[in-house]
Amino acid sequence: MAAGDETPRYDYIVVGAGSAGCVLANRLTADGRTTVLLLEAGPRDTDPWIHIPLGYGKLFARRDVNWAYDSEPEPNLNGRRIFSPRGKVLGGSSSINGLVYIRGQPEDFDAWEVPGWSHTELLPYFKKTQVGVADLERHELADAFIASARAIGIPANADFNGEQQEGAGYFHATMKNGRRSSTAVAYLRPAEKRPNLKVETNALAEKVLFDGRRAFAVQYQKENRTLVAKAGREVLLSGGAFNSPQLLQLSGVGPRALLQEHGIPVVHDVPDVGECLQDHFYCRTFWRANKPITLNDDMLNIWRKAKIGLDYALFRRGPLTISAGQGAAFVRTRPELKRPDAQLYFINFSTAKRGGHLHPWSGFTLSVSQLQVESRGSVRIKSADPRAAPAIRYNYLATENDRRVMVEGLKIARRIAAAAPLSGYIVKEEFPGAAVQTDDELLDVVRQTGETVFHPTSTCRMGTDERSVVDSQLRVRGLEGLRVVDASIMPAVVSGNTNAAVIAIAEKAADLIANPR
Repeated sequence: MAAGDETPRYDYIVVGAGSAGCVLANRLTADGRTTVLLLEAGPRDTDPWIHIPLGYGKLFARRDVNWAYDSEPEPNLNGRRIFSPRGKVLGGSSSINGLVYIRGQPEDFDAWEVPGWSHTELLPYFKKTQVGVADLERHELADAFIASARAIGIPANADFNGEQQEGAGYFHATMKNGRRSSTAVAYLRPAEKRPNLKVETNALAEKVLFDGRRAFAVQYQKENRTLVAKAGREVLLSGGAFNSPQLLQLSGVGPRALLQEHGIPVVHDVPDVGECLQDHFYCRTFWRANKPITLNDDMLNIWRKAKIGLDYALFRRGPLTISAGQGAAFVRTRPELKRPDAQLYFINFSTAKRGGHLHPWSGFTLSVSQLQVESRGSVRIKSADPRAAPAIRYNYLATENDRRVMVEGLKIARRIAAAAPLSGYIVKEEFPGAAVQTDDELLDVVRQTGETVFHPTSTCRMGTDERSVVDSQLRVRGLEGLRVVDASIMPAVVSGNTNAAVIAIAEKAADLIANPR
């Protein structure tokens, strides 16, 4: 692949083998002629827990396959730092996430107001995705949750990705035959058989190299060596909402003052690189059950644990196929709203610390997450060293509406729990507990315990205005040969889990790249 010198040359270099990068690697090499280098900072996805759906709990804080970031102190969360997992492995976050498959609401994409990116125009790409999407096994408590939601007026919904999102039902999960269907499995594995694709793991991108305003190469580190690869056509950044703006800033593309502060030569002053961060905020409640049918109970009994392992090994069924939620409800926190603004999760276990040990009693969790977020934060480098984590500022709960939705969502979760049949399974509300009643008290709980639900977006925002980082073709404004393809290009976070939308974005991007306009 060398051309005139010893530096390897490819048509495209894709930085980040995550949810978007694996899609690009597959689609761009499908013709057998286009050469692609795919760089991934983490290892191959060989760890068995990656492929067992419930294994996400084992991977939550593992630093070998996870960037395991911490936010800066959050001013509206009593100064707490928020732990922020992101996949650092083939498949990226699709290899460590909770597997929930939600497309979002049509209004999300239409509100972006970017030509070519309406819901109608994106729908074919949602349908085109290769990842397996499966129904979850039913569970007695999840059935009760859905029935109780119906009892308080929330309609039943068998498919949150169908005609409407509102209602209560079971999630769909990115799973096939009881195993995780990450983009590494669904897209990259078939593509790796092609001689025109080269995959480099444990390869940390340090910066994009420019000839004037044109991106022509990527400098990266592998095995303590600094390497350079050239891109004859384009460099495609797919590092996600944290790492793509970080790499742009390290490369001299970003807010001038920030780059100068860290001694980075300015290639292009783009003030909004790393700005406009959005994420879904999330607050959990725990409920003590009167029937020993939760995963907590399974883990307390050696014979039940053995049966779970055997069921999965032989039949690919049982609790090891659980996603990060079984039942769900998409609800309007105020009746006058035209669409759901909160997402409720039901899961038949409880744990004080996510990724930690389960409670030693029968318990389940009801959680609340806001959908259409108003608060905006930022991602900014703290050093010119590419190995240093960026400063992540979510700025959660910055608006009155964001605070109100979380409080009203918790009230709806309580109303569901108080209704039959779910109420018949409950001994008591373990947390926050019956003593917490007023709106101010509920908001205090949100501030003290709320966390990310792992859906960061919008830090390389797409738009038609001059301040947007990328245009409707995902090209970085003011530069040539450089695009961003990942969750960071969303003008605003979609209503629900983001992985499905990221895959659809990458599918569309592959078409845009192959058929330039």
